[in-house]
Amino acid sequence: MSKITEKKWYPWLVVILLSGVAFLNYMDRQMLSTMRFAMSEDIMEVATSYTGPWGWGALMAAFMWIYGLMSPVSGAIADRLNRKNLIVGSLFVWSTVTLLMGFVDSYVELYILRALMGFSEALYIPAALSLIADIHSGKTRSLAIGIHMTGIYLGQVAGGFGSIFSNLLNWHSVFILCGLVGIIYSVVLIIFVRDPHRERKPKQLETKSSELSVMKSILLVLSNMAFWAVLFVFTTISMPGWATKNWLPELLANVISSNWDMNIGDAMNYAGPIAVISLAGASFIGAMIGGRLSDKWVQKNVRGRVYTSSIGLAMIVPSLIFMGLGNSLAAVILAILCFGIGYGFFDTNNMPILCQFIPSRQRATAYGFINMAGVLGGAAITTVLGNLSLGFGFALLGGVTVLSLLIQLIALRPKTIDME
Repeated sequence: MSKITEKKWYPWLVVILLSGVAFLNYMDRQMLSTMRFAMSEDIMEVATSYTGPWGWGALMAAFMWIYGLMSPVSGAIADRLNRKNLIVGSLFVWSTVTLLMGFVDSYVELYILRALMGFSEALYIPAALSLIADIHSGKTRSLAIGIHMTGIYLGQVAGGFGSIFSNLLNWHSVFILCGLVGIIYSVVLIIFVRDPHRERKPKQLETKSSELSVMKSILLVLSNMAFWAVLFVFTTISMPGWATKNWLPELLANVISSNWDMNIGDAMNYAGPIAVISLAGASFIGAMIGGRLSDKWVQKNVRGRVYTSSIGLAMIVPSLIFMGLGNSLAAVILAILCFGIGYGFFDTNNMPILCQFIPSRQRATAYGFINMAGVLGGAAITTVLGNLSLGFGFALLGGVTVLSLLIQLIALRPKTIDME
């Protein structure tokens, strides 16, 4: 196996395999939200949207809060352990949790498993992005991250069709089947994935880790002003990102209802697939183009990744305004496509930009904090939009994106392609 890791194509094999993990990560977490009505026939509490100690809102919030708060911890762990083992363990645990969700018959059991899924899935993203960033040089880093992100987009699409699968089979069988796939896939990772930066010279790595305590590592990250700029931009752009995931189908259903003169329930049958497929497809295109452009641009200009990401932010601004205030179905769908491409430009360059300011042994820690802020910001905006007019809320997020764009262009001035 050691000879295979030295092959030029091996880093791309790792990216492809981890894209599969990202697919399962987002599919397993997303599909629950689409199977509410099917599950409510067996678990009474799922039928209510009440966000108190019982109900659907509390069930969805359990994942987001634990996932968000666990992210900095998982980042610190990923900076000190073999990331391959962490990724395999994370996949195995959340897949087992998914499998067990197929056997639950009470709300309490479902709630506990959903919380455990938030804990186990939080271990994956910081470790995976840190590993990909290490095995891909500055010449291919953004494209590699972009390919990995496509697994996330496709996982969201697959999860969005969970209700269809639950009608064809039943919700119990869907969870069991998806869990089994993940458990089997973890065996594939054990065979083919390695973490060469952590497996070589273990004694030297052990010494290096002992010299830098967890607390000192966190303090070094938090004292880096560029990190705070990246954190702010990521958090504010995560808000429209989560808003589109959680509220775009309803917003689009309102537009379809008014354009096609149909009730909102029938319109939702069209709005859900259109929103999920168009947004994920456009994000895939944006990630591929933005990743390739960024890798080429940064070879000529050290701010190339920042500029590529900023192009994406500039595309997001009018997209949000047209999504929020547009009445024409064609205009809104065009805005969704533009948003997806812009978000792909932004999404594929977050970790590569972070690599220009944060050393390798602190990147997972830094991304853990960024991931936490993004998820908690998403949870907050999801709640706020529920109390506002959706159109006005989306347009307002366009104004927030302008602020993020300005801060990114002014504050992020890297001096190197890769901070060692």
